Amino acid sequence: MVHIFQLQKDASEETLIKLAHLLLEQQGPLAKNEPFATDMHAQILATIKLAQEEHSHAHIFIAEKEQAFVGAAFLNVAISIDKGGHYIWLNDLFVHKEHRNQGIAKKILLKVIYWAETKNIKGIELETGINNEATKALYNSLGFYDIISKRYGFGF
Repeated sequence: MVHIFQLQKDASEETLIKLAHLLLEQQGPLAKNEPFATDMHAQILATIKLAQEEHSHAHIFIAEKEQAFVGAAFLNVAISIDKGGHYIWLNDLFVHKEHRNQGIAKKILLKVIYWAETKNIKGIELETGINNEATKALYNSLGFYDIISKRYGFGF
């Protein structure tokens, strides 16, 4: 049985490290390349800790099966004039490759949707690959719809 829960801001260091291991595995072959993997693990753990800070608008939801973390969603709550209030930007949704096609991603998303409704969130937005048909089918099955836009980025 899969249990979905929101990571609490006071989660233990052990829990944060366990989550970092799951997220590192999502990096594929790069995760096995030392010393790159060590640096990436440290970066992931630092990002998780940043999300856990008291005033952070980031939230993490975790899927746990038989005491192992098998999936996670990482999101931020923002405010939009267009939306008329708070909305969620879903940054990442991961399910461990050995646990895919079991409905875990859908369970995570349903938990996020339910949580958002209880917080009076106005909507959820995300980005996925154009050719990722399985993921698009999942989102569409839950009522998500295509937004025609071009996303831009700027890095420092």
